[in-house]
Amino acid sequence: MPDVSLIRSELLAWYDAHARSLQWRAPPGAGTRTEPYRVWLSEVMLQQTTVPHATPYFHDFTRRWPTVSDLAAAPDAEVMAAWAGLGYYARARNLLACARAVASDHGGVFPDTEAGLLALPGVGAYTAAAVASIAFDRAANVVDGNVERVMARLFAVETPLPAARPELKRLAAQFITDDRPGDWAQALMDLGATVCRPKSPTCGLCPLTDQCLGFAGGTPERFPIKTKKAERPHRLGVVYVMIDAEGRVALERRPDKGLLGGMMGLPTSDWAVGAVDAAAPIAADWREAGAVEHVFTHFSLTLSVRTARVEGGGDYEWMTVEAARAALPTVFAKALDRAGEPALI
Repeated sequence: MPDVSLIRSELLAWYDAHARSLQWRAPPGAGTRTEPYRVWLSEVMLQQTTVPHATPYFHDFTRRWPTVSDLAAAPDAEVMAAWAGLGYYARARNLLACARAVASDHGGVFPDTEAGLLALPGVGAYTAAAVASIAFDRAANVVDGNVERVMARLFAVETPLPAARPELKRLAAQFITDDRPGDWAQALMDLGATVCRPKSPTCGLCPLTDQCLGFAGGTPERFPIKTKKAERPHRLGVVYVMIDAEGRVALERRPDKGLLGGMMGLPTSDWAVGAVDAAAPIAADWREAGAVEHVFTHFSLTLSVRTARVEGGGDYEWMTVEAARAALPTVFAKALDRAGEPALI
């Protein structure tokens, strides 16, 4: 069986030499900790995206809202617009709820324990453990997809995901001590992200190959074993691009709950599997402008794009095309681009 003490010492030594330089972390072993706001913000952003994609958003958020109290005071619409492109917009709403709770209930200071962080709105078990460990150097078991993959390969876990998650979390827990818990959490993350990758792991660069049962078996990339996913359903819909005489596009605020909740959007039909009963929002000379494709986590979508010249007014927010493109989530920005320049509609 892998030697827990040896794995800890070898991985921490590797991390000291090879840690990624990221805007939201302190150097390893520096004796300083990253500001909790930056750790929390980065962890929320990284839950469903990659470091390269999240980094410019992190820069933008910390420039516009340097502290959690600044973010708490920001208008919902501005934060939702700044979040556009990161997906899972419920996370943006939870981000604001958490920031406002920290500002109003904790004087703008994050709780420094896992339990205290877990009590904040929108903070789940993973985020609470990550912030407690990385920002406050608490001994917390931080288990994300990278850590699950490392554990599955180290111990050659045959149970497929997602059923294996409790076992993988138990295996990860045995490495947690009061010695450098924040560095340990980030070392595992870095190993999974840069060496023990999902495909084509670079085992020749790994400090743990002598301890890895997956490597010893000759097929480390086989782990973690995954249950075959059900086929993603496909939905259809119609989206309407209305341009007024000044070249502005009509947008509407989507309901707070549901997919893309609280975001600005183009008027659209329901998105359904099979035939769509689409009624245009107003009577106009509607023209077909093709279609756009988009993939959400739980379904894929084809939106037929229809365009029309209309008079302004109504229950819409009218924006320039440039401002609208910046405010819209990706699926609607695609539809706006598909509609073409206002002069061509």
